[in-house]
Amino acid sequence: MMGKTIKLVVAVGGNALEEKGLPPTAQSQREVVAKTAEYLAQMSKDGYEMAIVHGNGPQVGRILLASEAAKEVTPVLPLDVCGAMSQGYIGYHIQQAMRESLAKRGRNVPVVTVATQVLVDANDPAFNNPTKPIGPFYSKEEADKLAKEKGYVMKEDAGRGYRRMVPSPKPKRIVEVDAIKRLWDTTITVCCGGGGVPIIEKNGVWYGVEGVIDKDLAAAELAQELEADILLILTEVEQVAINWNKPDQKNLAEVSVAEMEEYIKEGHFAPGSMLPKVQAALEFVRSGENRTAVISSLKEASRALKGETGTRITR
Repeated sequence: MMGKTIKLVVAVGGNALEEKGLPPTAQSQREVVAKTAEYLAQMSKDGYEMAIVHGNGPQVGRILLASEAAKEVTPVLPLDVCGAMSQGYIGYHIQQAMRESLAKRGRNVPVVTVATQVLVDANDPAFNNPTKPIGPFYSKEEADKLAKEKGYVMKEDAGRGYRRMVPSPKPKRIVEVDAIKRLWDTTITVCCGGGGVPIIEKNGVWYGVEGVIDKDLAAAELAQELEADILLILTEVEQVAINWNKPDQKNLAEVSVAEMEEYIKEGHFAPGSMLPKVQAALEFVRSGENRTAVISSLKEASRALKGETGTRITR
C-alpha cells in the first residue's frame, strides 16, 4: 500500500465490457466485466481512491435498436433515455463484479452507480455535425439503406465498417459531482457512464438532448471537478505511439503537454480512435498543478500507474 492516498479517475474502454468473438449478450458482458474488475479491484487494493467511467457505444445503440424494432408495440425511447438505461445495466454489472473482486482481496468497499447528467451547451456546433459512433457495424449497402429509410448519418468507422453517427457535444459540468464527492471517502463510484446523459438548461429547467458525450472527455471533466491526482485512460494498446503501424513507429513513455500538442498538429492520432483520448488527457493535465494523465491498456494498468509502462503525460 502506498503512503499518500491518490485520487484516481479511470476511464475504461469498450474492450473492458465486450470481447471479440463473444456474442453481444448481457451474459457475455457480465463475464468480460468480471475479468475487468480484477484489474480495477487491484488498483483499490494498491491504495488508490477511485471513480470508474465507462463507455456505452455498442450498448446504447442496441437499446435504441430494440426500442425502434418494437415501435408498433411501444413508443420509441429517445437517445438520452437509452443512455440513462445503459448507465444502469452496465453499472449493475460493474457493481456485481467489483464486489466479488474486492472481496478476494479482503476489501469491503461499497461500489455504487450514479446515474450521471452532464451539462452541455445547447449551441455546441457538434449538434450540426454528428461524429460519435453508436451501435453495431454495417456494410456499405446496409448503411445506405438505414440512411435512406431512417435519416441516420452513417459513416465509415476505423476501417471496420459503417456505424450510425450522433452528435457529441463537449461536457461543461458534471451535475452530480457534489454527490460523488460526498461518497468519495467510503465508496467507489461508477459514474459518467457513456460520457453521462447530455442535458441542456433552459430557464432553470434541465432537458435531455439527442447525443452521446465522449466518455474520455467526460472523465477528464470529472477528474478536474474532483481535483483528482491522476486520470487513467484505458484502451487496447499499452502505449500511445507516433507513426502508428509504420516502420518508424515510436511508442511514447514520458511526454510533456507541449510535445503531445506538437504530435497532434503533425496528425499522428486518428480522430475516431486515439485523438480524443490524448485530447482528454491534455485537458486534465493543463487544468491544474501536479496533475498526471496516463494512457495504457487494462492489463498493464497497475504497472502504468507505477510508471513502468504506458504513456504518462505531465506539464
